[in-house]
Amino acid sequence: MKFRKLLVFILVVALLAVYYIYGTDYRKGRYDNTALASQLAGATQQLAQLSPPPADLAQRQAAASANLDMEKSVFPAQLNSTQIINVILKLAEATGVKAIPMITQPWTTVSVHQTDYPVFRLNIAANGTYAQLADFINQLENGEPGTLVIEDLKVVRTIGVSSNETEAGDTLPVDAALSIAIYGRPLFAE
Repeated sequence: MKFRKLLVFILVVALLAVYYIYGTDYRKGRYDNTALASQLAGATQQLAQLSPPPADLAQRQAAASANLDMEKSVFPAQLNSTQIINVILKLAEATGVKAIPMITQPWTTVSVHQTDYPVFRLNIAANGTYAQLADFINQLENGEPGTLVIEDLKVVRTIGVSSNETEAGDTLPVDAALSIAIYGRPLFAE
């Protein structure tokens, strides 16, 4: 009989332990379900506040893609350095400016906003009248290639010429030093 009482007592304790374990897990699961339900309700409410996508989304995406391709094509592929120098010298000759390439650097890579661009740098010494030099610089900035950037420009009056020898400021002889950079097509675009 003692053995039966002990066995019943052990069974009761075991059942209480199992009940406690499962009951605790059930309560915890119920609490988690309540928390998830409130998160779901909040997400549903936020989703309802979002506006539907525009009807012309595919057209807008196609236009943006075409615009990106057009902008990428503005950047020339890596050009021949000799061709670039010849174009600049012909432009100088056409505007009446005497230009001499002083320093050229090989193509380098420059990172701008996490995009790598090949860049050719060139330093030029030029002389002519103020009007000729202004025309030369204007045509450099607005001509081909469109990615030419004048990084530095120094203009001084030509030494040995007094201001009495010139009639107007436009005909004043000047010397200039230009630092030019020509950017090529971004490396990811090739």
